[in-house]
Amino acid sequence: MKLLLLDTATENCSCALAINGEYRVLSELAPRRHAERILEMAEQLLAEAELSPAQLDGLGFGRGPGSFTGLRIGCGVVQGIALGADLPIACISSLAMLAQGAYADFKTPQVFAAIDARMSEIYWGLYQLNADQCMVPLQDECVLPAKQVPLPIAEAKAAWQGVGSGWLCEAESLTARTGDWLKNYDGQRYPQAQDMLPLALAAFQQGEVLAAEQVAPVYLRNQVVAQPTKPT
Repeated sequence: MKLLLLDTATENCSCALAINGEYRVLSELAPRRHAERILEMAEQLLAEAELSPAQLDGLGFGRGPGSFTGLRIGCGVVQGIALGADLPIACISSLAMLAQGAYADFKTPQVFAAIDARMSEIYWGLYQLNADQCMVPLQDECVLPAKQVPLPIAEAKAAWQGVGSGWLCEAESLTARTGDWLKNYDGQRYPQAQDMLPLALAAFQQGEVLAAEQVAPVYLRNQVVAQPTKPT
């Protein structure tokens, strides 16, 4: 299966081209440069593989939560590619991507994923590995102050890995809140397009894909209404 995967939800901008489970990736910390970089990355990866968008089986989009501007840019780009080549899109949570990447690197099957949401809040998700080696949410993702994040519903405390920029900006509050649940944390990690691959493949296998006009970012904040972005 040939998939082009794009993520612009945070300061990091990344794109991966997956062909039969193997991938090439471009990734760059590029605040305020997502609009110019993400399409360049996609075009470069396709050119190196000598593929056109029409030869792909589908696309993956990091749907958020994350930066309002970054998500709008990524959504518009993925919609434009999808419309031009008539491709389905798998919309994948940015927090799930963080958790999937953490499992790949740390082999910890339970992850506290947190992204800085500004305004003294974080985007928060609790993820656990399933039988298909995909990270799945144990509770609904949410946005709230670090001191109020929900914890796992279980009597026995397991070892959880914390990842994401929320752990950098709210380390003191989050470590106090998670207490004995927490094994370790890494606040320097961002969602990466290649970590979307297992989740996107599962979405395609389960038929959980959308047409371009159905795709919209997920912001989590109530005051931001997620409307489909006009394709570029």
